[in-house]
Amino acid sequence: MIKVISYTIIFLFCISLYSQQISKEELIFLTPEWKGERFHDGRPKVSNEIIQRMKMVTLEEAWAVLKGENFKYQYAEGWQTINPDSVLVGRAVTAVFVPGRPDIHRVIDEKGHKKDGRIKSQNSWTIDLLEQGDVYVVDQFGAHIDGPTIGDNLGNSIFTKSGNGIVYNGAIRDISGLKEIGSFTSFFRSYHPSHHLNKPDGELNTTLIGINTPTRIGMATVIPGDIVLGRDGGVIFIPPHLAEKVVKVSEVVRLRDMFGHLRLREQKYTPGQIDSRWSDEIEKDFSKWLNDHIDQLPVPKEQIQELLKTRTW
Repeated sequence: MIKVISYTIIFLFCISLYSQQISKEELIFLTPEWKGERFHDGRPKVSNEIIQRMKMVTLEEAWAVLKGENFKYQYAEGWQTINPDSVLVGRAVTAVFVPGRPDIHRVIDEKGHKKDGRIKSQNSWTIDLLEQGDVYVVDQFGAHIDGPTIGDNLGNSIFTKSGNGIVYNGAIRDISGLKEIGSFTSFFRSYHPSHHLNKPDGELNTTLIGINTPTRIGMATVIPGDIVLGRDGGVIFIPPHLAEKVVKVSEVVRLRDMFGHLRLREQKYTPGQIDSRWSDEIEKDFSKWLNDHIDQLPVPKEQIQELLKTRTW
């Protein structure tokens, strides 16, 4: 029931705009807490620096920050993966497919080809919009047999345009070819050697109703411009206005963990001292350790200096 309601809402939202692709004004309206730079289509443009630093963030660290900000539905699990030991990070570009319906499919095709300047099949339209640093996030309604809209041809195009893999709520095909791309780190629901059917006057099973619209992936709500963090079998979608906070909190946690583990190995402090609120003595020791090792730590020197400025120990 939830799934049906979700698709209905998304469909009505798209139709209300008289277009598959959300307008710049609507996207700005939906992301009011983002105050930074935007793409020409209105998507929030989180900086490349934050994206690079995000690659070190764990799912637990990101989840804790989002939960603290009352964002409870940003995590999706249950994936199969390509490059399971790698990390996928980038800005979300979304596509929403529904089970094929000929009447809708025909008018969307006609408008796309004649008015919007789109070419070929609907499964390539969103891919044409990708830029470096994007992640293609697709709700393919879990379609399996005759469901895949992505194989190694489109996979190579996606990687060339974005430098990233995909998050795909459905089946993919040509998995051996996708693995050959190398850095195509991806999360998908299943694999099947068939392909989607897109003929409204013949065999049809998928229709594209949303380009860069809000969508649902599992139990996560995704807005175009969200930062996608995929690793260790899970994917979390970080609202752009919280991306910097997630990174900074992660860096502090990482440094405190490094220091705490070191002091435990040295047996300078007990597990009880490290695994609870630190005393002033430990905090002073931590500040000194940061300052003494500032050039060797896995966090930008400038960020450590900023952290030290805020500390009173």
